[in-house]
Amino acid sequence: MKVLGINAIYHDPAAALVVDGRVVAAAEEERFSRRKHGKRPLPWSAWELPELSAAWCLREVGIRPEELDAVAYSFDPALMGTPEDSGLFDDGDTMRKRYAEMAPDFLAHALPGLDPAKVRFVKHHVAHAASAGKAAPQRDNAVLVLDGRGEAHSHLAGRYVDGQLEVLAGQALPHSLGLLYEELTDHLGFLRSSDEFKVMAMASYGKPRFLGELSELIRPTGDGGFVTERIDFTEFAPRLGKGDDWTEAHADLAASVQTRLEEVLVDLARWVYEQTGEKTLTMAGGVALNCVANTRILAETPFEEVWVQPAAGDAGTALGSALHVAHELGERTEPMPGAALGRGWGDDEIERWLQTAAIDYERPDDVAEAVAEVLADNGIVAWFQGRSEYGPRALGHRSLLAHPGFEANLERMNDVKGREQFRPVAPMVLLERAPEIFGRGPIPSPYMLFVHDVAEEWRDRIPTVTHVDGTARIQTIDPRTEPLVHRMIAAFERRTGLPVVVNTSLNTAGRPMVDDPRDALECFGSAPVDLLAIGPFVVRRPRPTPRP
Repeated sequence: MKVLGINAIYHDPAAALVVDGRVVAAAEEERFSRRKHGKRPLPWSAWELPELSAAWCLREVGIRPEELDAVAYSFDPALMGTPEDSGLFDDGDTMRKRYAEMAPDFLAHALPGLDPAKVRFVKHHVAHAASAGKAAPQRDNAVLVLDGRGEAHSHLAGRYVDGQLEVLAGQALPHSLGLLYEELTDHLGFLRSSDEFKVMAMASYGKPRFLGELSELIRPTGDGGFVTERIDFTEFAPRLGKGDDWTEAHADLAASVQTRLEEVLVDLARWVYEQTGEKTLTMAGGVALNCVANTRILAETPFEEVWVQPAAGDAGTALGSALHVAHELGERTEPMPGAALGRGWGDDEIERWLQTAAIDYERPDDVAEAVAEVLADNGIVAWFQGRSEYGPRALGHRSLLAHPGFEANLERMNDVKGREQFRPVAPMVLLERAPEIFGRGPIPSPYMLFVHDVAEEWRDRIPTVTHVDGTARIQTIDPRTEPLVHRMIAAFERRTGLPVVVNTSLNTAGRPMVDDPRDALECFGSAPVDLLAIGPFVVRRPRPTPRP
């Protein structure tokens, strides 16, 4: 059974392929087109499909479009009402609905040989739910989905029992925690549906002094839903334009909304637990990328485990819709094998790229040791290994690495990437050493979706990755699943005594994460990086010739 999943309607277009119940490939369109998020979530872009990522998924396993049993499209236009029905009064919804209705013909054009009758519409939040509840290691689980919007809702609460979804609650629009956070993102001068993580970072610099007022406007309803009233954010802090300097009031507003979001999410998760009694909560939707809130949910609800889809945003609905339709067709689906579901290259292919680029390179005895040596000498390394990650986090396959022991390296890394200085960078840590350094959050934490308290005695030792509030968003490295990364960090520890390295995504501001060898070479050539580790090869930054 071969099912291709497609996300296209709003943003982060992506494709995923499930064969005989197994996830074999998944990738966002931005990695191919080199357009951040693939496209903007505008009504006239709703027709744009992830043509490049879909074609790659099929090529990866040698499947022709006509051999597909189904194509799952993660939006059902039949469930979408008028702009007035939703309460959003967005006239663009008429165009979105029409484009979604035409998706089968658009897909047949993009994938010659595909029968349009094989396209199945999947409710957006059901696709999100399946990307969590059916992809998680635990087959039976509670599920919570929160994002900006789907066809008519912004939230789903339910449970999976033996792969079957039972929906327990859903919040109708216009009430939406995701849209609320998007509005705040825009008010603070950032790009909505893109930069919400910057608001979460800014919140760490503020105090939630507006929490009282916001608690009346953002509140749970006690039945699994919530209310988000219209908020005039100018009552709390003036609107910022792009590049404007933010003030204490802006940080306090970010902190207040962030705290209220956390409180409401904890309430919703407790309600789901009361209805299901499940030990595991799975989460998806863009709001599930809020790692501070995820940590509070784990700490303050009865759930023993919280599993968050690493591609929790709309890109993940491509995977979820494929898993959902595969189940509908009678297939027993398997959990996702990890986030490394994108493109990869063999050693010979990489070497041909290097030769074509006419660049000096070498093949050390062990690339892990070579990288550790440069990092220990406080160099910055571009790390390109294995298949690319599915989702927005760099998880040790497309990463920029640095020494965590120098406070100045935070500013240095943000300068390399060309981004705001209040943005944190994250630590990768050896799994077996994580408990002594990082507390509160879950361990293992392989997808960088929770925050952990940095132990007091370690904060001065790893200041680059210790955020202003004393926390870090960690990724634990298991030698069984990431042997090369583990070996590299272990080699760094032998040289420095630190079982931690700085990890941030291999890209510069406004650009998608590096995906293929050409992207890696271009990024290395344009950014002040000391070493490119690409497969088993390394490329060193040439030292400038002294002027006479």
